[in-house]
Amino acid sequence: MCSHQPSCPTADRPDHDAARIVAAHPEQGWNLLCNGTIVFDDTGELLPGGDVRAPVRQLWASPAKVTLAA
Repeated sequence: MCSHQPSCPTADRPDHDAARIVAAHPEQGWNLLCNGTIVFDDTGELLPGGDVRAPVRQLWASPAKVTLAA
């Protein structure tokens, strides 16, 4: 599917998210990559073969207390 040089990583490679965006739909919250992967704003993915990757949830820690020297 990719016609870029160098070619974008295929959907089955660990670095598949590095493929170029060929259709952006920020108003709908998703982008189509040139390897056929659909990437959603919540980090979920739909791969070309129909496999689904769940969103990556990050736990946010409270901000560290910063002490400034006088």
